[in-house]
Amino acid sequence: MKLELHKLALHKKVRIIGAGLAGSEAAWQCARRGVAVELFEMRPARATPAHQTENFAELVCSNSLKSESENTAPWLLKEELRRADSLLLGIARETAVPAGHALAVDRAAFSRKVTEAISHEPLITIRREEVTEVEAGELTIISTGPLTSDALSREIARLCATSSGDSQLYFYDSISPIVEADSIDMSKVYLAARYDKGSADYINCPMSKDEYDRFYDALLEAQSVEQKDWENLNYFESCLPIEEIARRGRDTLRFGPMKPVGLKDPRTGKMPYAVVQLRQENLRADSYNLVGFQNHLKFGEQARVLSLIPGLGNARFLRYGQIHRNTYINSPALLSPTLQMKAHPHVLFAGQICGVEGYVESIASGLMAGMSAAALATGSEPAPPPRATAFGSLVHYITQAESKNFQPANITFDLLPALDRKVRDRKERHRLQCELALRKFEDWLRPSALQPASAAP
Repeated sequence: MKLELHKLALHKKVRIIGAGLAGSEAAWQCARRGVAVELFEMRPARATPAHQTENFAELVCSNSLKSESENTAPWLLKEELRRADSLLLGIARETAVPAGHALAVDRAAFSRKVTEAISHEPLITIRREEVTEVEAGELTIISTGPLTSDALSREIARLCATSSGDSQLYFYDSISPIVEADSIDMSKVYLAARYDKGSADYINCPMSKDEYDRFYDALLEAQSVEQKDWENLNYFESCLPIEEIARRGRDTLRFGPMKPVGLKDPRTGKMPYAVVQLRQENLRADSYNLVGFQNHLKFGEQARVLSLIPGLGNARFLRYGQIHRNTYINSPALLSPTLQMKAHPHVLFAGQICGVEGYVESIASGLMAGMSAAALATGSEPAPPPRATAFGSLVHYITQAESKNFQPANITFDLLPALDRKVRDRKERHRLQCELALRKFEDWLRPSALQPASAAP
């Protein structure tokens, strides 16, 4: 039945550049609507500084897709993805690893399954080559992410040159270290989830004031990787290197990634002075990620400083932290709410390059871009998601924010519109916002123009 429906459709082909989270989801959404796709991925012909494999949708910075707690902003975005039949969210749940109340995945299994699903879809043709030119008249989704090649970056700058404001901006994203599980001294740590919320899947390394002070001083003294001539260190606030946070004051880490609140040590019954949390990295539980410990230190310095963390005195690191470039366009000046370029409506953007920050946000933007491109390919008018939804609020931010100082954003309740009445209780307010968002989202999905070919009557 699926192939017969595909044969009925007379479509333009969609070119998708980049097979990361957004590009993979966009390709899948186009294909399920009967639209043929050419999916371009430059790896392995051209490597990047951060990727380890040639698989699609490879997660680089972390393995967490954030909170699964009902009526939180990340939960709402994932719930909208689920209702829109997201391929990548489904695979994320298939490859989930224990992470308390968060959705975390086995990264290798996740990217492998995404690659297999995309490769087996008959309407998707995979091209393993670098794209350096974009024809504005061809239906194209650019989803090349934070490590867009220099040649394509120049081409994107050319496409953006006709619009007002900056054509593209750069900031630096950070990767946290990973440690082998069996090298952690379990006698010095304890298992717990913050406020006992969810299962106790995190390893917590507690610090006394003296231990924290020694760590803090060593961190400030540590040598950073030498800055290149082309680097302009414009860090995104929510992904600051740990040494940058530390430079803002002695207690900043204790109110950030080393916050001990809600992590009472069961052995003492007391809350530690500071805590380093380790999160399971894969299904085998043989490696752990140092949560929030992205940094720009030399590897030798990382080994010295991180060994001061209780439980990590003899730790073996599978990967040290590092910095990689993130490229994104000035979306408020360039994009419409359907993720089309204002100046070139056949060119769409999705993923981190369009100004969303985070794995789930990238998947959502890919799904929306795929829906818009499929509508254009079949002669329909793309419909932006309602403002009240998480999808709509994310798009509203990246297309309506103040363009002069635009920075990428994660989904938060701050992006969602206020209710039409005042609700003092925050939890109840969030519940009502989620209820409204999902009702509006279902209404948006209902029109036949938005339904995939496989769901058509």
